[in-house]
Amino acid sequence: MKNHTTQNQKNSIVIFSEKQIRRTWHNQEWWFSVVDICGSLTESLDSGAYWRKLKQRLKEEGSESVTICHELKLEASDGKKYATDCANTEGVFRIIQSIPSPKAEPFKKWLAMVGYERIKEIENPELAQERMKSLYEQKGYPKDWIDKRLRGIAIRQNLTDEWQERGISNEKDYAILTAEISKATFGMTPAEYKKFKNIPAKSKSNLRDNMTDLELIFTMLGEKVTTEISKQEKPDNFSKNKKVAKRGGAVAGNARKATEKELKRSVVSRENYLDLLVNKNLGKKLIKDKK
Repeated sequence: MKNHTTQNQKNSIVIFSEKQIRRTWHNQEWWFSVVDICGSLTESLDSGAYWRKLKQRLKEEGSESVTICHELKLEASDGKKYATDCANTEGVFRIIQSIPSPKAEPFKKWLAMVGYERIKEIENPELAQERMKSLYEQKGYPKDWIDKRLRGIAIRQNLTDEWQERGISNEKDYAILTAEISKATFGMTPAEYKKFKNIPAKSKSNLRDNMTDLELIFTMLGEKVTTEISKQEKPDNFSKNKKVAKRGGAVAGNARKATEKELKRSVVSRENYLDLLVNKNLGKKLIKDKK
């Protein structure tokens, strides 16, 4: 049994028994493609048809295995993303129990290991941070940038926790509130920011992974101030939360403008951070070669 990731798709694909299993990070845990799992555990030539038939049988039996599946977008062989039935570790265990296959036992052991690693990360969040730090290091980010990025993730989590306390739970509402903070901080929504940086709209690339140090700092400031205002005022509806988000972002926006005045340049950069890093290293190499 193999349990490793490809170099270019470390976060989205795992390999099991020579078969690719697509996965995605959703609601703070891994969700796996049920079709890919069926293909790995059965001899069926059409794993999609196998899953549809199995799903129908499970529905008729009143099994909860189907109801706990979510349609999440995963990349297909043509490079496009499609809504695909996915299940978390618990859901996959339930589905495997419904598949008569001698291949199921090693798969259960593999999923148990994935679940164990996740539980250890919940018990000790530093393990999750170390995993993320390692991924960023492999991509070429320097330690000081990684530290800011991880701190930004923690601040973002605190903000979403606060929004939940205020009754915000819809992902669309999160996106609207985030856009308010971003627009007040940088004068652009995240979608406009990605376009400004020439990041394809459908790209997997995270906007924040393409930010410079200062861009990350002002992003953190806007979200941290928003969190603190919300904790103090306790807005009780979406409209009030939206106003708080705008005010929190405005604090960061004013700080950004003051910084730009002192530096006599814009904090907002069209280049993504890795491009800047590559150009910097290339410049060093050219200087070294000339010597």
